Amino acid sequence: MKTIALLGATGSIGLQTLDVIRNHPEAFRLHSMAFGRNIEKALPLIKEFEPAVVVVQDEQTKEKLHQTLPHAEILVGSTGMVAISSAGEVDVVVNAVLGSIGLEATLEAIRAKKQVAFANKETLVSAGHLVMTEAKKHGVNLLPVDSEHAAIFQCLNGEKLEDVNKLIITASGGSFRDKTRDELKQVTLEDALRHPNWSMGQKITIDSATMMNKGLEVIEAHWLFGIDYDDIEVVQHRESIIHSMVEYKDYSVLAQLGTPDMRVPIQYALTYPERLDLAVSKRLNLVEIGKLHFEEMSMERFPCLRMAYEAGKAGGTATTVLNAANEEAVALFLAGKISFLTIEDYVARALDAHVYESFPSLETIMETDRLTRSQVRSYIQ
Repeated sequence: MKTIALLGATGSIGLQTLDVIRNHPEAFRLHSMAFGRNIEKALPLIKEFEPAVVVVQDEQTKEKLHQTLPHAEILVGSTGMVAISSAGEVDVVVNAVLGSIGLEATLEAIRAKKQVAFANKETLVSAGHLVMTEAKKHGVNLLPVDSEHAAIFQCLNGEKLEDVNKLIITASGGSFRDKTRDELKQVTLEDALRHPNWSMGQKITIDSATMMNKGLEVIEAHWLFGIDYDDIEVVQHRESIIHSMVEYKDYSVLAQLGTPDMRVPIQYALTYPERLDLAVSKRLNLVEIGKLHFEEMSMERFPCLRMAYEAGKAGGTATTVLNAANEEAVALFLAGKISFLTIEDYVARALDAHVYESFPSLETIMETDRLTRSQVRSYIQ
């Protein structure tokens, strides 16, 4: 049985991870969980799974939770996430928190030689060189939970990286794939959150609409698999049946297919190198689907994707700025303070204003992240 520390328990990936644990009590046990401030959502989960340790975002949330669970061990913030990620009782750390807040916990999990199931792409985007250096040093494999990277990981199994021509990451196109740039001027938050294929959290759904999500995945793929940016292609695939592909030097292309259900890559990351049944997921029926469609991605139509490629190639603190600026801009859009297209404008402004550092330390990355967020928030004042 594997014991699990779950970071981001009340988010979309966190809840689906708990569903996997729930359906395989003989294989998994939840040792600890971290969430933000949503006690109402977290409390039933704590009572059901009875984790030994709970981590919350701040002291106020800790005090409120203690009123209901007076004997629970409750830790706070990044320090708490680091503690459960490196705890001796933990076998697997599932990093499903949103944003770069998961960076320190990921690094400590790697140093403690935990199996890391990785849904927090922002950590690799912000500090890929640091994370992968530590992973190599400690002999830790990062097992991707994103459906695209899980697909690539499976397509690379048993193959040699030097035989790879390119990675092909598929994109549904998001909520606005059929809208022109001019039509995007009038879209609403409700429109943006209406994803055609996947059930995801708000931030990721907005990133999918801007195509920043796919840009972040390109950067993540570069670090996870050691593939040059020029050899990572993004293709629009409306059905989200092929989750990604790998082309080899003999022009063979391996693809991983499945219904759009995040529990599949989550469970594989938890069970690797084994597989378990997943009765709660719908089986793929290609005859029923009939046709699969593919289209070229336009960098003009989706400037966030272009900026992600540019920041990735620039490296260093460029990707930290990209991620931090995007997180803040999306938060402003979700709060109703800016329009949809202003998201990409704010990211571009932050990138243009930043003087990049090639090989930043963890301290520099965290300070760059802080300054970028402050700068983006200042744009609306």
